[in-house]
Amino acid sequence: MRNLIAIMSTSLVSMSLVQAQVSQPDWAAVETETMQHFRALLQIDTSDPPGRELPAAEYLRDVLAAAGISVELLAINPDRPNVVARLQGNGSKEPLLLMAHTDVVNVDLDKWTFPPFSATIDDGYVYGRGAVDDKDNLAAALMVMLELKRQNVSLDRDVIFLAESGEEGATENGIEFMVREHFDKIEAEFCLAEGGSVARANREVQYAAIQTVEKIPYRLDLVATGVAGHGSVPLQTNAVTRLAKAVAAIADWRSPIRLNETTAAYFERLASISPSDAAQRYLNVLDPGLAGEVDEYFLANEPRHASMLRSSLSPNLFEAGYRINVIPSEARASVDFRALPDENIVEFVEAVRGVVNDPAVEVSLGVRNTRPSGETSINTAAFATIENAINSHYGVLTLPTMSTGATDMAYLREKGVQCYGIGPAIDTEDAALGYGAHSDQERILISELHRFVRFNWDVVVELAASR
Repeated sequence: MRNLIAIMSTSLVSMSLVQAQVSQPDWAAVETETMQHFRALLQIDTSDPPGRELPAAEYLRDVLAAAGISVELLAINPDRPNVVARLQGNGSKEPLLLMAHTDVVNVDLDKWTFPPFSATIDDGYVYGRGAVDDKDNLAAALMVMLELKRQNVSLDRDVIFLAESGEEGATENGIEFMVREHFDKIEAEFCLAEGGSVARANREVQYAAIQTVEKIPYRLDLVATGVAGHGSVPLQTNAVTRLAKAVAAIADWRSPIRLNETTAAYFERLASISPSDAAQRYLNVLDPGLAGEVDEYFLANEPRHASMLRSSLSPNLFEAGYRINVIPSEARASVDFRALPDENIVEFVEAVRGVVNDPAVEVSLGVRNTRPSGETSINTAAFATIENAINSHYGVLTLPTMSTGATDMAYLREKGVQCYGIGPAIDTEDAALGYGAHSDQERILISELHRFVRFNWDVVVELAASR
């Protein structure tokens, strides 16, 4: 830990020197403009489905173009364009990509206290669909681009802005299209995007989570077959019974524990800021002889941590029968399979077949919008810069994190781009209260949005500004 502090102290001195060489924005004016753009973007309904990001893309294009920044719309679907803007550097370093998505998940209007596309301000919060997924990152990246241009910051790297469509379920319109058809326009050494957060509890910042790797989503389909018959005569070949036993076997199975660079560092660092009993558990995860015992505790008490230890299986869909007095000849189940990025999928599916151990139950990969695998190193200039900025702005420890969910960074990591998921400070209580991402409410503290913009500015300037 002493070595980590020494490295951070040295890097903080370097950061302060670079910042001193760059003209600082008028932060009061920036905060006013941030709210203007943030609320305008929240008020544009970009729900996906159905998916129509065009008005938001045009808004971003017009704001960037008015500032004299080179910008274009690129699309496979004219209603769902992607916005790409670039500030030119001197080319001595590879580009830096700032990425956020313009679409949001759809809403149940009846469950919102404030209209979801009103961007209502109340008691220091802004309410609206997309407030923390992902129009917070979108507004922050936009403001950084605008201020880099206005302050005429000399750059060693090109700084690229990508506002992508379709992240919430139609990636063929967004990141897949951009990587396949226009990768030359977004290729970069480093990328900053969604996927991380700064955790607050009781209004006190606890730690920052920076996403450096993510599990890969797959679907497993189980089909059990048997003999159809009359419900009054129970059969041992009942397909529903076979399927139920197979699903129970999968749910009870513990696939092997396997840590990677990110998760090992995560638990080691988490231990350093945890109470002694919890700290010992987190350290024990690093010991193969003790990890199994900790795993049992995690499964019962910290299921997210249990999921970070292995490729996971969650049976979520079950289909069987069509009337009460008929034994069906077929029953189906689907399992949410989240694989570690280095998992051998063929071998894993074969292992699941062995767990089911029933020739009457077919196990196969189903159709799903999955992601490619890839991992970002925590031993880079970008991670050190992010870590230093976290310390400067929030004063807490940075935890490199493997997301159990999926983001569009996976498509860039596969191409060799080192991607880091960042995010503003969010109250941990908000999720349980229904104010988080994808909830029936969504909100962000105005003060934390402004702090996030300044954090972004410092990271980008440190990574991209000329020395």
